[in-house]
Amino acid sequence: MLANSAPVVWQWHPEVWLLVAAVVGIGFYTTRVIAPKVVAAGGEPVTRAQRRWFVAGVVVLYISSDWPMHDIAEEYLYSIHMVQHLLLTYVMPPLFLLATPTWLAELILGRGWFGRFFRGLSRPLIAGLSFNVLVALSHAAPIVNTSVEVGPVHYLVHAALVLSSFAMWMPVAGPLPELRIGIPQQIVYLFLMSVLPTIPAAFLTVADNPLYQAYNHGHRLWGVNVRGDQQAAGLIMKLAGGFYLWGIITARFLTVARKTMADRRSSAVRVTTVDGPLTYDDVARAFEGTPAVDDVNRGAPS
Repeated sequence: MLANSAPVVWQWHPEVWLLVAAVVGIGFYTTRVIAPKVVAAGGEPVTRAQRRWFVAGVVVLYISSDWPMHDIAEEYLYSIHMVQHLLLTYVMPPLFLLATPTWLAELILGRGWFGRFFRGLSRPLIAGLSFNVLVALSHAAPIVNTSVEVGPVHYLVHAALVLSSFAMWMPVAGPLPELRIGIPQQIVYLFLMSVLPTIPAAFLTVADNPLYQAYNHGHRLWGVNVRGDQQAAGLIMKLAGGFYLWGIITARFLTVARKTMADRRSSAVRVTTVDGPLTYDDVARAFEGTPAVDDVNRGAPS
């Protein structure tokens, strides 16, 4: 371990490099080999925006999984571990979902047992509850301490969180129209997603004693004590995660507001057009069905 003032020594993580290389390789293989066989001639298999989302997703995956974030999160500061979890569950999944064309999502899921399972898991109520239950369990002391000490448990916890986060984001950013809910429903859904994590976040913030013995050691990075690290983790979970979700909620609300105002303007302005100039015959025909003044006066009661 390192002393308080010592830098974090570089460590190599070939499994992370292989994972990132595999994701990039799958992306190239999909666009160069699979897409021409699946997408009709003349169609656009992958848009420029989807390519940019994919690059952003790969960058977030690498930053959150490799040195130095991985090493600081696992060996020194639980607050950095919280940042890592937010990147892997709040930021990376919607980026990759936005990068996935509909045809590719249908091809990956198919209609077999995996596709049925993931579609069922992606229903808003199931997805939201399962994700937040896993998040709460991942903050339990036995799981945190074991995942820090045992590598396979660490990867299993991350895999479960990432898989459930993909399902959680499907109703908002998923490529399958049948699983995506309307924007008003997305606002309510994301609001609930921002409220539920405040429970474990508050638990971390107000705790007086160290909750995780795996981080309760004498090798304190940057002079951050155990209690301060724990409180910082709770604030990151509550504030950073909350602001991120509320930023998306605000963007969705502005989209609805702009569409509503545009619809009202288009319905309020009704312009009647006449082909060619207005002539005397047009006016005469308009008045043919109008009763004469004398006829109106004769029909009036005396």
